[in-house]
Amino acid sequence: MEQGAQGSADTGTPWAAAGPAGPGVPAGRAQPRVPQQGGAVCGEHTHSEPPAPVVARARPMVQRASVRGQILDALRAALVAGDLRPGEVYSGPVLGERFGVSATPVREAMQQLALEGAVEVVPNRGFRVVERGVRELAELAEVRALIEIPVMLRLARTVPAERWAELRPLAEATVRAASSGCRATYAESDRGFHRAVLSLSGNEQLVQIAEDLHRRAQWPLVGGGPGLRGRADLVADAHEHSALLDALVARDLDVVRALVGEHVAGAAAAG
Repeated sequence: MEQGAQGSADTGTPWAAAGPAGPGVPAGRAQPRVPQQGGAVCGEHTHSEPPAPVVARARPMVQRASVRGQILDALRAALVAGDLRPGEVYSGPVLGERFGVSATPVREAMQQLALEGAVEVVPNRGFRVVERGVRELAELAEVRALIEIPVMLRLARTVPAERWAELRPLAEATVRAASSGCRATYAESDRGFHRAVLSLSGNEQLVQIAEDLHRRAQWPLVGGGPGLRGRADLVADAHEHSALLDALVARDLDVVRALVGEHVAGAAAAG
């Protein structure tokens, strides 16, 4: 894995929650002495001016969270593409150099991936990409089918045809993404289509669980490089989305059941 130029380090940490001593100052501690022009100190009384209030400027959290989110997305894409290989250990500083950021947001993103089961913490070394086998993929496919098939059968009975027509652009987008031959690009588009379909159920918890299972099913197997699933396989998989919409519009429950089962199982078999 190539390393990029060293990124800039963090500029500080956010203030603690405000206590009785003032905003950003823990309880029981004195006010910070902030030098002012002319030699006065914030919080001290002088003969020429009234006491000045202490204003603690907290570091904005939006920027930090945004960087962490971008790194998390990049790491997820690297996992799917095979750039982060199963069994390999990656350190925060090395990945930080690659992405041009400090090690802190990388470690925070890796901690999230550890919660998702993609990596495991290796003390004093970094994070090891989890090694998965065919059995785990088969189990994920079985659980996905148990969730998605009943939901889509219910939606086929209740959702009007015009709502399914609104999802045609997403199905077409998956074909374009598959045609690029990039596993990471297709994986994101594929999840987006399934998320849009399941969102019609109105059950956000179900959507989140299904997407987590879907994402985990997209991680590569041990020994499986980024080219394990070729462009033709991705395109064939993507075209099943349009076929599924046709069956949902026609309310053909048998075809819906067969397509969802085959689609989920096929993705697991391909790895």
